[in-house]
Amino acid sequence: MELGLGEEKQFLVRFWGVRGSIACPGEAHRAYGGNTSCLEVRCGDKLMIFDAGSGLRALGQALSGESGLDIDLFLTHSHHDHIVGLPFFGPLFDQRNRVRLWAGHLQPHRTLHEVLVQFMSPPLFPVPPKIFCANVSFHDFTAREVLHPAMGVVVRTAPLNHPNGATGYRIDFKNRSVCYITDTEHIPGSPDQNILDLVAGADYMIYDATYTDEEFPRYVKWGHSTWQEGVRLCDAAHVDRLVIFHHDPSHNDDFMDKIAEEAEQTRPGTLVAREGMVLTL
Repeated sequence: MELGLGEEKQFLVRFWGVRGSIACPGEAHRAYGGNTSCLEVRCGDKLMIFDAGSGLRALGQALSGESGLDIDLFLTHSHHDHIVGLPFFGPLFDQRNRVRLWAGHLQPHRTLHEVLVQFMSPPLFPVPPKIFCANVSFHDFTAREVLHPAMGVVVRTAPLNHPNGATGYRIDFKNRSVCYITDTEHIPGSPDQNILDLVAGADYMIYDATYTDEEFPRYVKWGHSTWQEGVRLCDAAHVDRLVIFHHDPSHNDDFMDKIAEEAEQTRPGTLVAREGMVLTL
């Protein structure tokens, strides 16, 4: 599924994982997908990845035919569903590749390298990150910093409201923009100014829509939001299109179809993320 303008595909986003919390393979989730968060972003020749959920493994397989890869992998945060794919990402085991890993939610108390070493340590995992053969480096920043991973590519960041912290991203390239805002909890009636400032005027906002407004009161303090809040934020910040993302594992295909229908009626043009979906800007 391809959406957008032009055929050159200079700026595209491909969804490899769209779920939150835990992967949920099976027939009931076939249409939208069961892998956890992972996006491939191409800005010309520049390859970036956002989050390393279980969808990262399949992305690694798709990249297996490419050598000498130069990748920047940005994490929203380090909860398991967003990093579980990292030890299974094939390009990390090819010495011809260079991979930079980024996180904006850990300082000043922790570093990304420390967290990943802990994650990949016995008895949780049998081998440490030092088994990676690629040229791997670890980079910590503080949310609100502006990053420049490649010529003409600007990545703006902002803190999100999530347990243990999380980072939202905005990628600008060739006068187009896509925002990746997941694992954030809203306060009803009080739009998050950090998000509004980050996404203002963007072409797309990919947003944490784990719950519906009807479900949300049962999950206060769990760190997630609703598709209806995504609509409200897009309207307030003049974002062109909303992409509903981070689907709850209890929401099967039938449930997601209903969300898609309601969202289209509420804000025409709203998309519901599916594995394999491509946005071409």
